[in-house]
Amino acid sequence: MKSSLLLCVALAVSLGFILVAGYPEASGDDEHVLVNNKCQCVTVTSKFVPSKEDPGEEVLERNIRILVPLRARENISDPMSPLRTTFVYRMTELCKKCDPVEVELGGEIYKAQQSTSCNEPETCYTYNRDKCYTTTFPFSYHGEVKKVQAVLTPASCYAD
Repeated sequence: MKSSLLLCVALAVSLGFILVAGYPEASGDDEHVLVNNKCQCVTVTSKFVPSKEDPGEEVLERNIRILVPLRARENISDPMSPLRTTFVYRMTELCKKCDPVEVELGGEIYKAQQSTSCNEPETCYTYNRDKCYTTTFPFSYHGEVKKVQAVLTPASCYAD
């Protein structure tokens, strides 16, 4: 387990040098969240900091925070599935933006999305609190066994 955690940390550090993302210009201690993927427990932030070589110059610093869930299941909706031992983080998948935005081109407004792989299912290592997860389980009542649907994330399944 220590070697996989060490591998994740090494991966995060190496990906920190590769990550390229746009954000509004800022100065000071303003930190911008570039990625906040609750499904895969990853947060990527960036901010300007004084350069070590030239304190008068600012350089961009990016931080990647990966939380590895220790008791995650292969199928998060099935509490009886085996524990997950492999976690894969691809920055292209984490940074994709599938929400369409309106773009003006030549005086006309078009809807566009930033990624082309939005139809692929997202791999989740833990519960995404914005999604409703359910599972079925056997329920015995008066000697009769029925399959009953149970909610695993009640806050996202039921309206306020």
